Amino acid sequence: MNFQLTIVKVGGQIIEEPDALKNLLKDFSRIAGYKMLIHGGGRMATELAEKLGVKSRMVDGRRITDEETLKIVTMVYAGLANKRIVAQLQALKVDAVGLTGADMNVILSQKRPVTDVDYGFVGDVKEVNIKALLEIINQGYVPVLAPLTHDGEGNLLNTNADTIAAEVACSLAGDFNVRLIYCFEKKGVLTDENDENSVIRNLDRELYQQYKEEGIIKAGMIPKLDNAFRAFASGVKEIIITSAAGMNTGKGTYIK
Repeated sequence: MNFQLTIVKVGGQIIEEPDALKNLLKDFSRIAGYKMLIHGGGRMATELAEKLGVKSRMVDGRRITDEETLKIVTMVYAGLANKRIVAQLQALKVDAVGLTGADMNVILSQKRPVTDVDYGFVGDVKEVNIKALLEIINQGYVPVLAPLTHDGEGNLLNTNADTIAAEVACSLAGDFNVRLIYCFEKKGVLTDENDENSVIRNLDRELYQQYKEEGIIKAGMIPKLDNAFRAFASGVKEIIITSAAGMNTGKGTYIK
């Protein structure tokens, strides 16, 4: 029987708020068995870009990544955000190792083709290096992945952290019983975005489609859920969308 691997993706306000991040990492450190953390940091990147006089451009919640923006997200994601998390995990006696997709060739991507929108240096995942990740995990280290990948030709690419989490989970589902937890500032997927207690406990594809058509589920939640359902269809055993506080409580939205 395969061992369990818990993959936690954390983003949103949790990354920017020191107390929220500290509490989440404390809970993460208590997860038994093999584990991995994948983080975002988009708001920090936007804040730094503003200070440096670089205009951030978004289309449908996704960042346009020109050359200057790529420099900024690399500084924030692979630098400040990643190393802050790694240092705090070390303080909690979790032997973490911070990585981008370029390190050990962990995630190879291709630059997103230009269609209606030119997203710039944004990568769509082509391949996850299962062997490299297994090597890290089996040696007792906890990978902390920043949302940057590479194209194999020397170029870094900005890559959506939710997508990375789903792709990594799918790739490792043959070697582990994978549990994927998406953590953000809400208690789960809500039927009313203004009511924290309107959490959808269980969400299957049929109900998801219905809620999308009714406009109950919209905007940035749609790509997150698309990734979650793809992971579930690819053999990921358990997928939960929840708050940082709900990570170890079993509360949140379960994908079925």
